[in-house]
Amino acid sequence: MTPCPLRLADDRLRIQFSVHQRTTHVAILVSIIALTFASALGGASSPQNRSAATHAQPIGLPFSTIVIFGDQYNGGDELYDVKITVKEAVRGEKARQIVKDASASNKPAAAGFEYLLARVRFDFSARVTPQHYSYTLDQAQFTAMSGDDKIYDAAVLAKQPEPALHATLRAGDSAEGWVAFLVPRGDHTPLMLFREDVGSVIHEGSGSIFKLYYENPSATGKSKTS
Repeated sequence: MTPCPLRLADDRLRIQFSVHQRTTHVAILVSIIALTFASALGGASSPQNRSAATHAQPIGLPFSTIVIFGDQYNGGDELYDVKITVKEAVRGEKARQIVKDASASNKPAAAGFEYLLARVRFDFSARVTPQHYSYTLDQAQFTAMSGDDKIYDAAVLAKQPEPALHATLRAGDSAEGWVAFLVPRGDHTPLMLFREDVGSVIHEGSGSIFKLYYENPSATGKSKTS
């Protein structure tokens, strides 16, 4: 029996409408996903929404982490406690003078940048005995960055301000000294990244983040550019 032309036309309309509906639903879904993704990216680009800026350790407040040394020949992994404190941060004219006093060969900061110095204390202790490892602390482990994860170039100095932070620590030892950075003058909320892993050391997380600015300058008697 030959199908009725009107029924065929009606069936075609229903099929076309169904396809159109599915296409529209897919298009809407894609648009929602795209908007959500764009919104997430937009939020991530804002420094105040970055986890690095939000959870960075303030000046003066110790930060505790763990480093692990692994060596099966010495009885397996050994855990060590590390406590890091940014004791002080100075920038601007005061930092420039400290860098200049360290050596006349230290060059002025490039245009648009200024020196920022952080005085850092590092405490190193073992969880178990005996201890087989020492920890070499070097300024190359410290990096200045912006709140949206932009890494700043290192400060290349002929001589570091004294005391410079560099030491080989055994369990129970501590070290304290200056770490020098270059930061843009317009960045009033810079951060410091410290990477614990050196050589065979394993650490928790991807690095520790610290603030290099005072959140309440009036309470400390310091300015953001002091």
